[in-house]
Amino acid sequence: QVQLVESGGGLVQAGGSLRLSCVASTSLFSINHIAWYRQAPGKQRELVAAITSGGYTNYRDSAKGRFTISRNNALNTVYLQMNRLEPEDTAVYVCNARQMSQDYWGQGTQVTVSS
Repeated sequence: QVQLVESGGGLVQAGGSLRLSCVASTSLFSINHIAWYRQAPGKQRELVAAITSGGYTNYRDSAKGRFTISRNNALNTVYLQMNRLEPEDTAVYVCNARQMSQDYWGQGTQVTVSS
């Protein structure tokens, strides 16, 4: 069982930055894959960025060049640095961990970008 707690969301103006944190209840080395998803009202959940236990990263196209996913193994924490935010980035951002083919989800943190 993996518990995930997100933080760092908030209200920011377009062009601003936020850093989201996802703290896992277990060592990141035991987790194959950690990702950030987001879900805007009336839309499907979509993958924003992911990082594997080996440090390989991937991003959705709209996040490339603006968002950076990283991990601090000592703190069991994965970060999502978001720069040059746009109103279209407004959503609930949720952390996902995959361990032994089992998916775990956090409660999410709201990000609102005003124009």
